Amino acid sequence: MQLIFASANEHKITEIRQLLPAGYELLSLADIGFHDEIPETAETIEGNARLKAQFLADKQISACFADDTGLVTSGLNGEPGVYSARYAGEAKNADANMDLILSKLEGNSDRSAYFITVIALWIGGEMHVFRGRVDGTILTEKRGTQGFGYDPIFQPIGYSKTFAEMTSEEKNALSHRGRALQQMMAFLERR
Repeated sequence: MQLIFASANEHKITEIRQLLPAGYELLSLADIGFHDEIPETAETIEGNARLKAQFLADKQISACFADDTGLVTSGLNGEPGVYSARYAGEAKNADANMDLILSKLEGNSDRSAYFITVIALWIGGEMHVFRGRVDGTILTEKRGTQGFGYDPIFQPIGYSKTFAEMTSEEKNALSHRGRALQQMMAFLERR
């Protein structure tokens, strides 16, 4: 089965391809020659995932999905949340985003945080939503070179490594995106 993923983010595409079971083929926007800008103007993570999937559905793409992910920190009243990718500006610079969080949390004893991913799947003329969450802590410095985004400063509860210190297999086994994708695959297997 072919699934079109509404993303141009190579990191996410690679991660999802590693997670898909046999029998599924993931096509990115580049794979289908789609280069339009997809709006992310919703005020929630779920809203953005739905917007992106609906955008492709409106282009007569029958089986597609989109995700949106955010890092939510307790000590910063939920920041950066829906603004995670652009937290330090429109350039979407991961190092600048992490530096901004680290500076804002300096001296703050509440470093608890969680990643949330929402996947919106458009199939059979209907939208279905799946969520994955992983709780953890924001460290005081970056550690590791794997992964992407906020992975070097996020340490999941129960682990001594950041996501950026884990192998892709270790991260995928417990990540927010992996959990949401597992729910979506279970749904597809039941159809």
